[in-house]
Amino acid sequence: MSNTASSGTPMAAEPLTRAVLEIDEYVSGLGWDQPARLFALVDTVQLRSQEPGLAQRLGLTEDAPEGTLTPIEQDELPAGSPLDEFLGTIAWPDAVVGCAMSVERLMLPPSAEASVPAGLDEKRLAKWVAEHPERQEVRMTVGVLRGGKRESALRLREKDSATEVLTGSDLVPGLAEALGATFAE
Repeated sequence: MSNTASSGTPMAAEPLTRAVLEIDEYVSGLGWDQPARLFALVDTVQLRSQEPGLAQRLGLTEDAPEGTLTPIEQDELPAGSPLDEFLGTIAWPDAVVGCAMSVERLMLPPSAEASVPAGLDEKRLAKWVAEHPERQEVRMTVGVLRGGKRESALRLREKDSATEVLTGSDLVPGLAEALGATFAE
């Protein structure tokens, strides 16, 4: 029997893992075909002491263990803006200890990647993947901390259940690098 928080999110030992799973669960409740969503990660104890009004609005009324992270959703990402370009414009205030993003993508199994036609531009490649019979829709939630720690959660649309979410620090290295770069001096 797994240890589960009252929200249904599995209890994880690491605060970053818990935050990433909490975001995955939140976005999952919104359904599929969602835009990318960006979250600031703040230290819950600091938030409660420095911004009590905001903490209360977020429902953070109980004492939290040291190191607990609270995700705060940011404004919607600009439509049509490439993700890497958008992330390159972000500068976080000091109170933000990390950030996370949830994004949906189409994935092919490794067996199908060998059959990708050569010479396709990005638009034609996306069309080819979207029409491939073995494609899978996946939601990737990636979190990074200022110090470089990272965590990811992957949820396949065909296995859309909290018990089927894969977690690991290196599942989505490209997005983790891009998010980490938002903290570069």
